[in-house]
Amino acid sequence: MNRTVFCQHLNKQAEGLTYVPYPGDLGQRIYENISNEAWSLWQQRLVTIMNENRLSTADPATLDVIEQHLLGFLFGEGDLGQLPEGFAPRGKK
Repeated sequence: MNRTVFCQHLNKQAEGLTYVPYPGDLGQRIYENISNEAWSLWQQRLVTIMNENRLSTADPATLDVIEQHLLGFLFGEGDLGQLPEGFAPRGKK
């Protein structure tokens, strides 16, 4: 049986995650309030953020930046989470 949550990102009832996707309290908050669909959108956005900002997971400071973007994208908290200024998907200029 699939669980449903009221997804705070999509603002609607949707199928919830089947696992806690992030460590700690934030992971639990995501599990309780974010849908599979929104998490998939976040994963796509994360790739863009990593590439456009040339972030490296070898740099411990990157994890803080990722978390700030995650909070901004999924929950609308803070100034981050949006696409980098001037971003244009490949093939669209």
